Amino acid sequence: MATDRASEPATIEEPVSYFLEEQRYHGKSERTVEAYERVLGQFEAFVEDESGVSPANATRRECMAWVHSLRGRLEPSTIATYASYVHRFYDYMTRVDAFEGNPMTLVVEEMNESIDTNPTRREISIPEMQSFVGDLAHPLERAVVVTLLKTGMRVGELCNLDLRDLHADIEAVDLEWTPRVQLEARPDSLYVDEKPVRGVVVNGEERTASNKRKRGTVIPVDSELQAVLTAWLAIRPDARSTAEPLFLDTGDSWGRRLEPSDVRYIVEEHARDRGWYRTGGGASENVTPHYFRHFFTTHLRDRTGDRGVVKYLRGDVASDVIDTYTHDWGDQVRTVYESNIYSLGV
Repeated sequence: MATDRASEPATIEEPVSYFLEEQRYHGKSERTVEAYERVLGQFEAFVEDESGVSPANATRRECMAWVHSLRGRLEPSTIATYASYVHRFYDYMTRVDAFEGNPMTLVVEEMNESIDTNPTRREISIPEMQSFVGDLAHPLERAVVVTLLKTGMRVGELCNLDLRDLHADIEAVDLEWTPRVQLEARPDSLYVDEKPVRGVVVNGEERTASNKRKRGTVIPVDSELQAVLTAWLAIRPDARSTAEPLFLDTGDSWGRRLEPSDVRYIVEEHARDRGWYRTGGGASENVTPHYFRHFFTTHLRDRTGDRGVVKYLRGDVASDVIDTYTHDWGDQVRTVYESNIYSLGV
């Protein structure tokens, strides 16, 4: 949608204060506003002390120097989150014509990429992936692949999901369950627990795969993911386990929890049909369930410019960042996710 822009940027004497007030008007929680205020205050003090300029006049070099000043003192994930706060500040001020440009854009792009990067990995476009998903006819296969693509979770984490880890209003399915307490106030979401470990009993069932999350993570379920989960749950067989796994085998091991090897077989079979998998091919060539985590990371990060949110969703972030996102899940994670997650055409 086109936006009318003034011929000259508006003059705002205190841009940081203006931005913070605007966030309150937009309904951001006080905790979120305080996080912005803390980081932007540090950034403002740095550029004034180092270069004698205000944020309105800071250039890419001042922004890069500020990011550099954080290294060695903070975790990389925290630095990425702080950079995303300043990036959003400049992006907003540019959109309201208060600033002429966003000097953080290139800085964010140039920052050392530290999450799941592989410059030689096969690159698949969103339209190509939409076509791939469109060829998946079985509801289980489609639900598994779309869940991996929409959440970025690991294959073991997907297999460890139980019905209680899903909070969604699926009225078309004659199946009832009670979502876990972590999801009580968070509808349309999945919970990926950090507890499941291979050989350990969780929710009454010994697990055959481990989750590798630093902390439990709440992941939004958008309309596309809900649609494929609904189609799957409509035909889901009765579970052999009292844990009520979300994904169950529909073949020789009818009703048994789906295992990582089952998921790898599903993906390999369809990837071969596309020429995306070759026996003896390495990670740079073959599309596997882990590739979907790479796809999620790359495309969502490029769309948001916010590595902190992507790291939270992946379960990779340090505790100082995850506490903020967990508290302000509705404000930050869901809003950023729903505004930027790609469509798979389902």
